[in-house]
Amino acid sequence: MTDQQSQAHAGEAQTAQADMSGVTEKQMRRMRRFDNPWRNPKLMWGVGILLGIVAMGILGRIFWDPDLVFVGSAMPRQAPYGFENLRGQEGLLAHPLGTDGSGRDMLAAIIIGAPNSLFVGLLASLVGMSVGIVLGFTAGFVRGRTDDVIRVLSDVMITIPPLLILVVFQAAYGDVTLTMMALLIACFVWQSPTRLIRAQVLSMRESGYVQMARLSGASTSHIMFREMLPNLVPYLFGSFIANVTTSIVTAVGLEVLGLGPQRIPTLGRTIYEAINAGALIQNLWWWWGLPTLLLAVMFIGLLLINLGLDEVSNPRLRKL
Repeated sequence: MTDQQSQAHAGEAQTAQADMSGVTEKQMRRMRRFDNPWRNPKLMWGVGILLGIVAMGILGRIFWDPDLVFVGSAMPRQAPYGFENLRGQEGLLAHPLGTDGSGRDMLAAIIIGAPNSLFVGLLASLVGMSVGIVLGFTAGFVRGRTDDVIRVLSDVMITIPPLLILVVFQAAYGDVTLTMMALLIACFVWQSPTRLIRAQVLSMRESGYVQMARLSGASTSHIMFREMLPNLVPYLFGSFIANVTTSIVTAVGLEVLGLGPQRIPTLGRTIYEAINAGALIQNLWWWWGLPTLLLAVMFIGLLLINLGLDEVSNPRLRKL
């Protein structure tokens, strides 16, 4: 009887050990996914969406005629392939996404317009982040009157409505290029990264590794850009993505008002022309719906990148 009980206890112990080893293996597999936090699924999906839009702009010009984006390239108001327009005409395979009221191919307009809209957001955010990094580090590390001037300047700029200023400027100046439009928007997106970096630098400047760098005789630029900047990379990327979203929204808002580039196809310009021609009340849904859908996909990609960067910078958000 004792031998049977011993064997039973041994069997139960082995079963429990096997279960524990199975659970441990499962947990270990899940933990291995986050050994490299930059391999975040949300981050990778978001980057993939944006790279897909860029690839569409590059490869689309090879596989589709970009000259179809000009006025009069095809019969106007054709429905997408498989649909009918108000005249009962079926869409043609030669123009799979239909045409607008001026005879421009919608597929060509999206292939050229989507990367242009993304370019404005990326350039404006890149310039704004560059200014924010310099001013934020200077304010947080130097402090004193320099900090007061930069902080007051950023606070004043935040109170100014950027869209109103841009509307007045573009209405007075006239037609602008994509680069000029991005630089104008960049004048109003540097405040947020400046405040973020300043706050982080103020909390890091008294840390142990910064004090050790000072005692070792490291220069101010070395401490700022070699010791402190690498620790701010996730926050900088998050601020950069937020500024890209803000810049695209601002650019599309200006273009929908008819104040963006006049002869350069963008998603906002296409929506403006659709609204101006009454596409909403004429049920020409593909004219305004397709660029709006692509903008939504672009914003979803940016949102996924932002969420992924939050999980990279904050390990508590990572789920095992």
